[in-house]
Amino acid sequence: MSLRRRLINVMLLCGLVGPALLSSQTPARSVNDGVFTEQQASRGLATYKSRCASCHADNLAGRSGPPLTGDDFAATWSSQPLLELANKIRRTMPKDDTARLTSQEAADVLAYILQAGKFRSGRAELTMDDAALQQLVFPAHTVTAAKTSDVASQLPSLSASGSVAQVMRGILFPSSNIIFTTQSIDPGAPKKPAESGTAGTDWLIWGGNVYKGWDVVDYAAISLSESAKLMLVPGRRCENGRVVPVSDPDWIKFTLELDEAGKAAYKASQTRDQATIAESTNQLNESCMHCHRVFRGRTHCVKP
Repeated sequence: MSLRRRLINVMLLCGLVGPALLSSQTPARSVNDGVFTEQQASRGLATYKSRCASCHADNLAGRSGPPLTGDDFAATWSSQPLLELANKIRRTMPKDDTARLTSQEAADVLAYILQAGKFRSGRAELTMDDAALQQLVFPAHTVTAAKTSDVASQLPSLSASGSVAQVMRGILFPSSNIIFTTQSIDPGAPKKPAESGTAGTDWLIWGGNVYKGWDVVDYAAISLSESAKLMLVPGRRCENGRVVPVSDPDWIKFTLELDEAGKAAYKASQTRDQATIAESTNQLNESCMHCHRVFRGRTHCVKP
């Protein structure tokens, strides 16, 4: 027994640490370590054909939904814990109005996806145990593609059309409001008939007759992250006509914070839990306030 292990045992006996310390030291395993059974994958195939194939295709190559095998799938989930994919399946799939997959169905479909990805089967079935799934990691995947610089050189250079204020008021403010609305309104709750004709920018209104509440929150979160790039377009003007300080370290820092806040909101929205998405608004609020304290005011885009 190692010295470190002996010390942990002594601390456990003395009540100085809890069992969580031991569990936190559990090394991650690969999804290729035989984490599902062939029988389970067979059940998953049957569920997949009836509930998933219409969007992801019979061969998992993707249709209206993304591929669940191949290089694109491997790149998407590279080095991520299996828990992330498991949560995606059991909390947001299928995308139609039918009931969500049960935990057993989700585990079986996940087993089939792993089998289709040529990962080894084992003797024990995969279960929807969060702690265990967190320890199972997809192998790292290197994308074979043209260098970003080579691709960028072939694309047209698009100039800025609007000022920072216009981009914020047209994209960032409405999207942020949708996220903040989740503090008081559950995106998964059925809408009341009387609300259908109301005007506004929260999820009840924007796209309310086209997309589901949680989908609207997803899209708003993504728009925040993607719109962060617009803050770094050279030549864009501030509301007072000054050029946006895209090379300023603080401007870059706050732009990255906005990108991360959008990604965090999207991850929180994927849980389909109101408390979780509402909690994520703290990060979004902080990212906005950090930038506003430095650059917002009479002069706009200029530090005091």
